[in-house]
Amino acid sequence: MIKKTITIFCSVLLYSVSFSQEKPNEKTVLQELSENACKCADTISLSNRKKEEVIKDIHQCIDQYAGALQISTLLKGAEKQSENTTEVNGKKQINLTFNTNKDSKQYRDSYNELERYLMQNCESVKRATTTSETSYDKFSKNAKALDFYQKAIDASKKESWNEAIQNYEQAVKSDPKFTYAWDNLGICYRRVGEYDKALNAYQQSLAVDPKGKMPLQNIPIAYIYKKEYQKAIDAYHNLDKAYPNDPEVYYGIGQIYFTHLKDNEKGLDYICKAYRIYNDQKSPYRSDAEAVISRIYKGMKEEGKIDKFKEILKSNNIQID
Repeated sequence: MIKKTITIFCSVLLYSVSFSQEKPNEKTVLQELSENACKCADTISLSNRKKEEVIKDIHQCIDQYAGALQISTLLKGAEKQSENTTEVNGKKQINLTFNTNKDSKQYRDSYNELERYLMQNCESVKRATTTSETSYDKFSKNAKALDFYQKAIDASKKESWNEAIQNYEQAVKSDPKFTYAWDNLGICYRRVGEYDKALNAYQQSLAVDPKGKMPLQNIPIAYIYKKEYQKAIDAYHNLDKAYPNDPEVYYGIGQIYFTHLKDNEKGLDYICKAYRIYNDQKSPYRSDAEAVISRIYKGMKEEGKIDKFKEILKSNNIQID
């Protein structure tokens, strides 16, 4: 593959004027570009769409501004590039190489930095990545059930969980095959600490639709709250059977081993597997996996197991820069 690069010539004098030290309260380039990417994410349609389609749209929003951040980062580091300076008409000129290849480390570093910032600061990206898949053709056709469902949704927005539960219960009473009502009922039960009732609601949903992704994803979470970690792991494996290679399986199991079972090595191995898939999908959840890997690194460093940490990353084809 031919490496595509562009050489940027930047006068030291111009650089010092254009990129002077930022004033207090002045927005950084990262903040400005993130705001633009966030506005782009705010236009993404979430209704009646597959999760991978939404993730692809988020990627495109970030990709639009990653190149600009890449150039900005190059220019900010220009003063340190003294070995690349040349004399032109008696003036020093800095030669910077902008790599247009999106597989390059230069581009990936800028893309990842923008992605991490958005995951922490952009509500539109947070909402898009956490919105559950819905399909209108799976909604109830029962008007009474839909009325109770909407009342429950409104109550949930106010975090009035008991009111939401009452309405979801009426919705599934009116239409026992209303899977979305069962799913949300389970979530509300979990909110109020009724984990066994939550599990029952999820099972009722799966009885109607055995491949329902929301209940399959939420059953292990309910078991985690119950501190029944092996059952949670088994539930994640059930999710894997229905949706092979879903990164949530590896991420969830990794979190159980790391956070609850205090097994850094197994936790790291699973989180690395999740990271690889998130990375291939260009999913913003990659930054969550990176954060966990960083925490595990700290723990394994304290245990004197840095070599084991590197070995696990290498076995998962993750390169340490």
